[in-house]
Amino acid sequence: MPAKKTSSSVYFIAGSDDAAVKKAASALAEKLAPGADAFGLEVIDGGVETVDAAVSRLQETLQALATLPFLGGSKLVWLKSATFLADTVTGGSESVLAQLEKLCDFIDAGMSNGVIFLVSAVKPDKRRSAYKRLTKAGVTELHDKPDLGFRAGEEEVISWTAQHIRSRGLKISREAIEVLAARVGLDSGQLNNELDKLETAFGTGHPIEARDIREMVSATRESGIFDIGNAISARDLPLALETLQQLLAQGEKGVGILLASIVPTVRNLHLAKNLLVRHKLHPPAEPQFFAGVLNKLPDSETDYLPRKKDGGINTYGLGVAARSASHYALEDLQKAFHSCAEANWQLISGQGTDETILTRLLVGFMSR
Repeated sequence: MPAKKTSSSVYFIAGSDDAAVKKAASALAEKLAPGADAFGLEVIDGGVETVDAAVSRLQETLQALATLPFLGGSKLVWLKSATFLADTVTGGSESVLAQLEKLCDFIDAGMSNGVIFLVSAVKPDKRRSAYKRLTKAGVTELHDKPDLGFRAGEEEVISWTAQHIRSRGLKISREAIEVLAARVGLDSGQLNNELDKLETAFGTGHPIEARDIREMVSATRESGIFDIGNAISARDLPLALETLQQLLAQGEKGVGILLASIVPTVRNLHLAKNLLVRHKLHPPAEPQFFAGVLNKLPDSETDYLPRKKDGGINTYGLGVAARSASHYALEDLQKAFHSCAEANWQLISGQGTDETILTRLLVGFMSR
């Protein structure tokens, strides 16, 4: 949220969310100088890569701020997308830092009436003196990507995505949210663009399913890996084979697909199914509920389970598997795991094409 400081003629918009910073800065520029001509709006492109270019842009900015508005009116000086405020080689240059201090001194001394200064910057280094001085000089607006913490994982990203969707009033299934989160990640700009498309296509009253997301939202390497794992969990062979073709067409290697998605998915399904069968447990209604079930088991039953970066059990991943484990018998998953080991050997020893080996593997344990 904006926080008013010492001057209403200086505005600083910054943060780690590139799309949000650019959108907010453009909207504010239009508000501060609506329909302005060349005399009412001076834009200085701060998106530079070299020290000399950064110093030149800062000198241009100082000159623009020192020039009085035409015919006593008002003007907006916009230092746009200033990359030299970031923690880069250019941003750390002594000459650039010195020029930034001159700019901040000029602002602190007080600008002429009618001159408005707007600075926008992505990923500024918050430790630098210039950043601290700019945040105190006027109205500051920060747009940072959500900090989900060291323990953040798939569950936190999905929850963050779901919050954005709820704010739009869209009706969307849990699986569709998971697919959208896999395709977009923490890019709020892309997420809002995709939600705009979905709202235009379906409105707020029509249920949106996972297949709709796959058709309308572009797939990435990460989302393809998610899709093939999701298809295995649901025992959806056509989707698994279709996603395999997409990944191979994108240049992904068979070993990478096997080890990044197929093996972890089969492993989690096998572990979850084993726990459900031996302890006569019911599959969780939602993946996050499985954490409570695992916490009740003795350490000897959970010591071997896959872990997150912080050392805790990956309860969400196992919860997803437990929710889908009913699609397979325990014996099916035991055989599937051995088949994965055989496929890995075939891939690294060149006993066939990646497509043939992985297609045979998927058909072998996913066919009903």
